[in-house]
Amino acid sequence: MTARAPGSTPPAIHATALRKEFGTLVAVDALTLAVQPGEVFGLLGPNGSGKTTTIRMFCGLLEPTSGSATVAGKDVAREGEQVRQRIGYMSQRYGLYDDLTVLENIAFYAGIYGVTGQAGDARIRELIAHLGLGERIHQFAGTLSGGWKQRLALACATAHEPPVLFLDEPTAGVDPASRRHFWKIIHEYAMQGRTILVTTHYMDEAARCDRLAFMARGQLIALGTPDEVTRQFGMTDVEDVFIHLQQQMEARA
Repeated sequence: MTARAPGSTPPAIHATALRKEFGTLVAVDALTLAVQPGEVFGLLGPNGSGKTTTIRMFCGLLEPTSGSATVAGKDVAREGEQVRQRIGYMSQRYGLYDDLTVLENIAFYAGIYGVTGQAGDARIRELIAHLGLGERIHQFAGTLSGGWKQRLALACATAHEPPVLFLDEPTAGVDPASRRHFWKIIHEYAMQGRTILVTTHYMDEAARCDRLAFMARGQLIALGTPDEVTRQFGMTDVEDVFIHLQQQMEARA
């Protein structure tokens, strides 16, 4: 896949020398990268490489120890609340309310972001139709399968039509058909101009990103299109790179 050419508009996500320490542990070390509007960007690395900490800083949930980052034009340290109004966040835990129905979950999240009244009703109908949730609207979220929970979580994360989406291993434990459908929707969102930053352990998904950033022990060690990254390591595919990094981290543990 070919990355979208950067335009004259500023990056949707921009980090400069971003660092996060937890006591003596350096979870993220001097991370510098830029993600362009409309780009599907994969943040990859073995467990413990710093991916989730990076996303939490980008979402304004963790304050950086040093360095800086902006998301949707807002500083993550000084304007955290404004950042959170402009992003959607979805993780493998989904963050759904099991004792609420599909419809109630979507309406709840829409309300949090001020999407109410007639406009809110229209947006909820749009989400239900687009994500194929029509036959499930009265089903309790706790009774849904993984694939349907995934769709519902995506609806909740995008109720306010955020320009930037953070997806932290959103397809973990989901069946292959649901994963394919999910990625079809993700690329539709990107074509509409939304920026998608995703972490995944599925390398077939990584290969569908416009660009990839590989992290290991908190540091950025590779950045580029899937082809560029594999050439950088002298390997044939993204999965080989991932396995190589994982083995290196295990050897140093």
